[in-house]
Amino acid sequence: MSVDAATGPAGILVEAEEFDDLGGWAVDSQFELQMGSPYLLAHGLGRPVADASTTVAVPEAGTYRVWVRAKDWVPAHHPGRFTLAVGGTVLDTVLGANGRDWSWQDAGTVDLAVGPVRLVLHDLTGFDGRCDAIYLAPVGGPGDVAPPEGADETARAWRRRLRGLPEEPVEAGEFDLVVVGGGVTGAAATVSAARLGLRVALLHDRPHLGGNASVEVGLNPRGERGPVIDELSARTPDGDLHALRVIEAEPTASVFLQHTVYAVASDGDPATPRIVSVDARDARTGTERRFRAPLFVDCTGTAALGLHVGARTRFGRESVAEFGEGLAPERADDVHHGNTVFFRTRMADGSVEFPDVPWAVEVAKDFADLNGQLREPGVENGEGPVARRPGEVPDPTIRRRMLFPATHFWEYGQYLDPYTEGEHIRDHLLRAVYGTFSNVKTVEPATYAALELEWVAFVAARGEYRRYVGDHTLTEDDIRSHVDFPDAVVQNSGAFCLHYPRDEKYDFRLEDWKWDERDERPYDVPFRCLYSVNVPNLMMAGKHISVTHVAGSNTKFMGNGGQHAMATAAAAFLCRKYGTTPRGIHDAHLDELKALTNDVVNAKLPPASTQEQS
Repeated sequence: MSVDAATGPAGILVEAEEFDDLGGWAVDSQFELQMGSPYLLAHGLGRPVADASTTVAVPEAGTYRVWVRAKDWVPAHHPGRFTLAVGGTVLDTVLGANGRDWSWQDAGTVDLAVGPVRLVLHDLTGFDGRCDAIYLAPVGGPGDVAPPEGADETARAWRRRLRGLPEEPVEAGEFDLVVVGGGVTGAAATVSAARLGLRVALLHDRPHLGGNASVEVGLNPRGERGPVIDELSARTPDGDLHALRVIEAEPTASVFLQHTVYAVASDGDPATPRIVSVDARDARTGTERRFRAPLFVDCTGTAALGLHVGARTRFGRESVAEFGEGLAPERADDVHHGNTVFFRTRMADGSVEFPDVPWAVEVAKDFADLNGQLREPGVENGEGPVARRPGEVPDPTIRRRMLFPATHFWEYGQYLDPYTEGEHIRDHLLRAVYGTFSNVKTVEPATYAALELEWVAFVAARGEYRRYVGDHTLTEDDIRSHVDFPDAVVQNSGAFCLHYPRDEKYDFRLEDWKWDERDERPYDVPFRCLYSVNVPNLMMAGKHISVTHVAGSNTKFMGNGGQHAMATAAAAFLCRKYGTTPRGIHDAHLDELKALTNDVVNAKLPPASTQEQS
């Protein structure tokens, strides 16, 4: 129990992500910066998951009010219901059923004796119930009020105090380079920098490396690859990437999984700020750490670091007039590529029941086509069951290419703010998948009696966010014309892949998409696209480099992002060697950067000690 010197006992805060036994619940930290905390998710695909439990010590006997922070994620239907038992007593209040978004709910009172008491979360539905935290407050005491809501500093400070955490972040150390974002891109930057002898810290907000290629999502890295990308993206039998093992073999690399960056400190002119440090929070323990370095590489895909310090960015689609791009729309807008939830079905040995899900069918409507499955991690675009109602014939007006079983056709959020609406976007896609699955089983019950959901991701494949502005913005014409940039450092390849929302009837489906192979030849990416125009010690790699929306529809491929990342690692090494910035390397050491990047990309690095002496 926390004790405030002025007011006495305040209460006992139990963060759900710190439970001793998670049972079948999963830690979901994707939306911490928006809603305030990681939480436990009962992602059972319609089957209640095993109980989560923990034990806490009660220091004083008495009557305690029980507050539970939960979310009713479909308020009209309450699909994510669960109960809480305290000391063996199941509270009468059903949680996740109050019609409200994330909020503290008064779940009643309990009489507790001094000593250990067991808390048990019991899932009632298997449909994504969620619990953030439990707060036990002595009735009538100073803490017997609703806890603070949200993700602001008042709420964070309250949680730190109740958990006994320090007010200021713990110093994590000084590094030569800090990489934020552990997708294929961030992994490539980290391992390349470490092999050049740099002390590098990789901060990643998920428990698995790989981002959209991770076992949590499962895409296959496209675009340019090469030996480093192949090494990192090889998979274990369970689908996980080798990336973590590869990086941990490097003695100068440190990996911090489940660490979300929530603050960035900078100095200098506000118009051209220099990043001094980043603060990241451990999802399981709440420990906050501060990482210092002279250089930073943003591999988040969301421009997360830059948004904290005022880096110049662009968002959405540019007009055809701005850059003269043939694939650009007539008018600029904020439309962007959305997010996708992947899934997989299978036929069981016997009949499988699935609950009625009217709250999901509301989204799916009468859609009954489960094509576009992820067959296994790294293998996309799988076929799936399709149910036809009596007399129903396929719509002849649907474009032929839209009949292809593509995973990314399940896409949503193109008109929403991906930074603030991420949980809603993910949830809408879950409803679309559950509702479509229900339709298939309902329309052809005899054919699909044994059909079951084998796997549905609760981590969405991220689409498009803000993109940085660098000293050059790569365009469609730059790519088509194969412009011979004097500062070309790496090559990218692949098609322009533009997704057009949205199906007139089904808002979770694409209306159309363009896959433009161009001339199928690789093209050059200039170094000026890989560092911020106004934050002198910030580089970027991946889908948010300095590109237009159209150009970014190709540079976004993970293999391509890995090439950018290796160039930033080489630049970081030279920045340390010459005591300068990325722009300084461009202006004075370009030939050396190009040669070193070539060695990094082709895995021709000499030992780190040799690099240090060069």
